[in-house]
Amino acid sequence: MSTATQRMVLPHGGGLWNGVKTGILLLLLTGLLLAIGQAVGGTTGIEVAFAVALAMNFVSYWWSDKIALAVHGAQPLPREQAPWLYDLVDGLAVRAGVSPPPIYVIPTRTPNAFATGRGPRHAAVAVTQGILELMDRRELAGVLAHELGHVRNRDTLTMTVVATIAGAISMIGSLLRWTAIFGGFGGSNDRDRGASGLELIFLAVVAPIVATLIQLAISRRREYAADETGAELSGDPGALADALERLESGNRAMPFDAAPAMAHLFIVNHLSGRGLTGLFSTHPPIEERVARLRAMETRGL
Repeated sequence: MSTATQRMVLPHGGGLWNGVKTGILLLLLTGLLLAIGQAVGGTTGIEVAFAVALAMNFVSYWWSDKIALAVHGAQPLPREQAPWLYDLVDGLAVRAGVSPPPIYVIPTRTPNAFATGRGPRHAAVAVTQGILELMDRRELAGVLAHELGHVRNRDTLTMTVVATIAGAISMIGSLLRWTAIFGGFGGSNDRDRGASGLELIFLAVVAPIVATLIQLAISRRREYAADETGAELSGDPGALADALERLESGNRAMPFDAAPAMAHLFIVNHLSGRGLTGLFSTHPPIEERVARLRAMETRGL
């Protein structure tokens, strides 16, 4: 095997900066959870909120990959049925410095793919039957490199943590709204016991919205970073750019609506928007992703 194939790809400065911004957003999300816990129950509320987040993350850490694969009906693909595909993934995994992941197939004609798992040594890649039929090997290499970029960057774990914290905030917000409806808030302003009724109502409405916006912002950052890492792994940014354009068309023609709560996992989400609606999208606009990849191609990575 050549030295070029064996080398691990190091992130550019832009990838490092994306990681820093993701870390800041994750800290904001965690701070929001602790703040809503403090508002509900003072010091005890913070402790309870932290315990809830810890428990949810423990479950997600160990079982999120199995849940994601099962929800989409993904089936293991035996190596003997597609040795060329395994060779492609194995080669990219070596360049990424991660363990070659098992490959699963989702029985749908919609072209798409996602990676899941708790880390570089415990990951899986799922591709749809549609993407295997639509893509040539060059484009498929770009897509698989993107997914292994997620694995290498530990995005699968990051987004699991983000989703569980945001989910806990939304759950607490929902409970607070129901409490308000049934008149459960008292009039105490004792700061050691938490916030007043009006403050809790405000948090119940605003906190879940802010948590969702932070979650989606992190997801978009991770997609940009995976595009960059994937382009480096494959050595062909244009292949991923071409694949994204074809995937966008394919998903518009045959949208895959199963498990919308897990749409952030896939390389393309046909519900992604532009402008203000882009704030509520799990993915950046395809046009922006393609433009960045074309720029990488022009400057030779």
